[in-house]
Amino acid sequence: MKNYSVKQYQVNDSNNWNAFISKAKNATFLFHREFMEYHKERFQDFSLLIFEQEKLLAVIPANRVGDTMYSHQGLTYGGIVYSPKITGEKVAAIIDSLLAYLKEKGIQFFYFKPIPSFYAYGGNHEIDFFLIKKGALLDKKEMNMAINLAMPLTISKSKLKHFRKIEDLDLEIVEEDQLDSFWKLVLEPRLKEKYDAKPVHTLQEITKLKEKFPNNIKQFSVYCNDEIIAGITIFETDKVVKSQYGATTKKGEELRALDFLFINLIKKYKREDKLFFDMGIVNDSNEKGYHAGLLKQKEELGCSVYSQDFYKMNLI
Repeated sequence: MKNYSVKQYQVNDSNNWNAFISKAKNATFLFHREFMEYHKERFQDFSLLIFEQEKLLAVIPANRVGDTMYSHQGLTYGGIVYSPKITGEKVAAIIDSLLAYLKEKGIQFFYFKPIPSFYAYGGNHEIDFFLIKKGALLDKKEMNMAINLAMPLTISKSKLKHFRKIEDLDLEIVEEDQLDSFWKLVLEPRLKEKYDAKPVHTLQEITKLKEKFPNNIKQFSVYCNDEIIAGITIFETDKVVKSQYGATTKKGEELRALDFLFINLIKKYKREDKLFFDMGIVNDSNEKGYHAGLLKQKEELGCSVYSQDFYKMNLI
């Protein structure tokens, strides 16, 4: 461990951090500092950089609450981000250095949320092994639904039957530069009506993020006679696309416009040689622990279940 050092992220580390993220083995644009900091006032950042002598070997997007460190709670996933040619033994040394540093800084609990395996198609399970060996316990497991686009599509017959009917309705799919119509006329009203909820991102926040990451954040909307009736906001990485937001108006629901859009996007990204289409989790606070309707809908679109695991480590 004597050749390894841990440093808390500072603003003047941003260029070094971002350059590392651009080449890392298991990173996406969500780990770019300009994405992480769109809501920086909500979190006490506790991101870390880990060096082997002078060489940056790993970074950890994280925040701190009292004596607890979290894989950054403002991100869908996190974990330890590695350089491309990391070895298992170096991962073990990184974790030893990390745990020693956290204890030194008064951290008593560490909640760890690794990136789903299909994002890290070069492999990413070293951390699970070594953390469990050090006493980490599985704290929570979520069902993350995704389509393996390298395999033949398995969209249900009923979905395809309705898709063929919808194709005759003269609906128009538009990739939009602006998100105002979808946010104001579809997403916000439907979330309020159905769940008394709001999107995680405000319109102002998602607009700024799209301006900073125009190749990663995309908006696809469905129009019927110039009226927006459905939309999906996509977060796109090198080989994975994620439906970050999807919603439809009552009229769009009657026309099954969201399914129409999903199927078109699934086919589009399969043609573009993406590896996975991520449709997010289906967990719920009910007794079952999942939303049966969402699970069925996503399975009928061709999704399979992938685990999103959460670990807890007691450092006392």
